[in-house]
Amino acid sequence: MADPTPVPDTPSLSQVFPALHEAQRGYLAQIDSLRVPDRKTHELIRLACTVILRNGPGIERHAMLAAEFSATWEEVVGTLVLTQPGFGLVPSLEALPHARVGFAAGVAAQEADRGDEDGDGDDDGDGDDRS
Repeated sequence: MADPTPVPDTPSLSQVFPALHEAQRGYLAQIDSLRVPDRKTHELIRLACTVILRNGPGIERHAMLAAEFSATWEEVVGTLVLTQPGFGLVPSLEALPHARVGFAAGVAAQEADRGDEDGDGDDDGDGDDRS
């Protein structure tokens, strides 16, 4: 039987080790600033890594960021499939729902940045593509 004792809230990394947290943020910002490969490719590589790790929130995040940097759904799914030869079918199948949620969020964010909140190709919000 599971222990019914509630687990107290634990502090985050930034609360326990603020200097370490800032150093990690700086390190990751430098990686993000690399010019090659391009940022979309960065996110697709990171997506493959999170699939291998079976990290659902990471899969969602990197699929979202890949979409924000103009990755297509085919590119996202292709990235999942590329993990299969070395890590099997199951991790990529488990990743699919997370990738779908993240990709949809990334597309929505990209459309909102363009002012196309209804996804119809214009910014008037009426649901049709005529201005």
